[in-house]
Amino acid sequence: MDSAGAMSRVYFLGIQILQVVVAIIPGEPIEMGAGYAFGAVEGTLLCLAGTIAGSMLIYFFVRRFGIKAVEIFFPIEKIENLRFLNTEKKRDALMFLLMFIPGTPKDLLAYFAPLTGMGPWTWLFITSVARIPSVVTSTIGGGALGMKNYMFAAIAIAVTLLISVAGLMISRRICARHAQKDAENSERRDEHDG
Repeated sequence: MDSAGAMSRVYFLGIQILQVVVAIIPGEPIEMGAGYAFGAVEGTLLCLAGTIAGSMLIYFFVRRFGIKAVEIFFPIEKIENLRFLNTEKKRDALMFLLMFIPGTPKDLLAYFAPLTGMGPWTWLFITSVARIPSVVTSTIGGGALGMKNYMFAAIAIAVTLLISVAGLMISRRICARHAQKDAENSERRDEHDG
């Protein structure tokens, strides 16, 4: 990045967009790299710009091509686990919560959101605001490494890791609880119809 000068920001944005679109690439190392290369504040802003651009590209791609576009990166079982987000009444709040918590599968949510009927402006708001905590926790650690503040970097990375693990567990619990409710409601409907 140092040798690229001002173009380093453009290159980084391309890398960040690619990471969001190609869902199997983990985001945290790239976010930490942004903090290292550009500092915590500029790194955060660049990451957010890239994730917003990538998320909106995904949104319109999936709106155009449907579930087949999602199945390129995710098995149908993972998509089915998010079926509870199709209920419009709670969809936006739950999507915001899941995107807000560090460690949740944000790339899967980015591919799933267009399938729910969510409008582009709602998705733009969610992906812009709710990703901030996750990005900030990663870029702070990278920024500390760039300033050679290794103790603070180690603490920031450890805290980020703990928050991410906790966030992953919370998101799995939310998905499991809603999947169980959907199954119970389906059984009740079957009994009522039968």
